[in-house]
Amino acid sequence: MTTPRFVSAEEIRKTLSFPTLIAALEAAHRRPKMELQNGLLGNEREQYFVRHAVDRGRYMASKLVTSFPANLQTGVLPAVQALYVFFDGRNGRPLAVIDGTELTYWRTAADSALGSKILAQPEPATLLMVGAGAMSAPLIRAHRTVRPSLRRIIIWNRTVERAARLVAQLLEEDIDAEVTQDLAAATQTADIISTCTRSNEPIILGANLRPGVHLDLVGGYTPATREADDEAARRSLVFVDCRESALDAVGDIAAPIAHGAIEESDVLGDLYDLLGGRVSGRRSPSDITFFKNAGGGHLDLMTAELVFSALV
Repeated sequence: MTTPRFVSAEEIRKTLSFPTLIAALEAAHRRPKMELQNGLLGNEREQYFVRHAVDRGRYMASKLVTSFPANLQTGVLPAVQALYVFFDGRNGRPLAVIDGTELTYWRTAADSALGSKILAQPEPATLLMVGAGAMSAPLIRAHRTVRPSLRRIIIWNRTVERAARLVAQLLEEDIDAEVTQDLAAATQTADIISTCTRSNEPIILGANLRPGVHLDLVGGYTPATREADDEAARRSLVFVDCRESALDAVGDIAAPIAHGAIEESDVLGDLYDLLGGRVSGRRSPSDITFFKNAGGGHLDLMTAELVFSALV
């Protein structure tokens, strides 16, 4: 048996592009649904979780993830770090150990972009990025891949200095970006709002959402974290990337259900449903679409399959 290959972050960056990855995710969601299982241990200060997925007859894999938000205070290590273990689904042979942190950046951004491709209006002009962490630049690049009409990027972050650093990075890439300190006003002008924070209190208020906006919620992944209030869910057509992950006590979905703002049946579908033609997305230009990016092991596996196939 050959030794499993280690795939570094640099190799992932050289291998992937958002056009190819988004197309691969779209195609994979039209194949039979993968088997999933999640495990979560620890607390919000020091958390360990595992996401398993099986693409039967093709590949099996697990992502091992740690989350230590305090790392951000020193800037030495990222808050979230991961390894990805990848097996042959035909005979169980270990194939690769992949840098799971870099894999997650690409998967998460492409996941949101696919939601935007399906649900956002055809010609959005302004993207509001709420949060200026490690995921923010990939999210902006991915959204612009599927919606190239996005010419104006507005950045809001609790710490203005981090927002300014992100703007400087984007300007170096010839992406027109600016900082705002008025989140309410920016919310009211945006065509797409992408959020990636660790907020425990809603920072996107439904009362501020303009008709036709697409809301992409990325950051909250526990019952205690949420980024949009109940009114945002109530006013919207609600979709998720993965029904199993999103309904499994993710605050942006679980809280409005628990509070009676929406019912579970108001979660209209996930990416399998949307791409399989079982549900329709936006119904009119004035609809507000709400997409919860909750993640899932199948999305990591779809991404890893593309990386591995390009390297062998």
